[in-house]
Amino acid sequence: MSKLTKNQQLAIAKFDTRKQYKLTEACQLVKEISYTKFDASVELSIRLGVDPRKANQMVRGVVTLPHGTGKVTRVLVLCTPDKEAEAREAGADHVGLDEYIEKIKGGWTDIDVIICTPSVMGKIGAIGRILGPRGLMPNPKTGTVTMEIGKAVKEVKAGKIDFKVDKQGIVHAAIGKVSFEASQIAENANELINTVIKLKPQALKGTYMKSIFMSSTMSPGINIDIKAIGAAD
Repeated sequence: MSKLTKNQQLAIAKFDTRKQYKLTEACQLVKEISYTKFDASVELSIRLGVDPRKANQMVRGVVTLPHGTGKVTRVLVLCTPDKEAEAREAGADHVGLDEYIEKIKGGWTDIDVIICTPSVMGKIGAIGRILGPRGLMPNPKTGTVTMEIGKAVKEVKAGKIDFKVDKQGIVHAAIGKVSFEASQIAENANELINTVIKLKPQALKGTYMKSIFMSSTMSPGINIDIKAIGAAD
């Protein structure tokens, strides 16, 4: 086992790793145990009792965090010329079509979200192998394939995120920054947790939410009491 750094030792000394904390307590603690020199992200890891290999137990959704993520989201809109002005007015960082498809084919992926209109999906399919592994492929289920380009851009810029359970049955999502007020972190966390609860697969038998941990970049995880936030079965 690797030796703990001085900052890790300081962090662990501030809380009991065996204890389950109320969400409000965890939101204050995560600020206190973060020793990075930069404004660290705050993340939730929600372990679910689903089998992601089964299509009827896949958990995927979108949520708009009340206070955003604290991160500047770089948005590329791939669309026909008639939608370009709408995209730019809404705050898109990059707008176009063929030139950006060629750019991506050349290895450029300096973006966080791609939004497009349904009519251009045929062209985007050609770069699906590049976008897919990076989580950049537009999808109607997450609202990134739409005719309402302006609305979609504004929602993403305001803090709309999409999440999906991974192969281990865990949902990982950034819900803010350490610089946020504890109450803001709590409201964002509640929004994500409640959204995941609503997505409980009907085919699932047994416990849905098994554990929830909150952490900041490079900090230890804080175990959250699921029953105290009404997320238990």
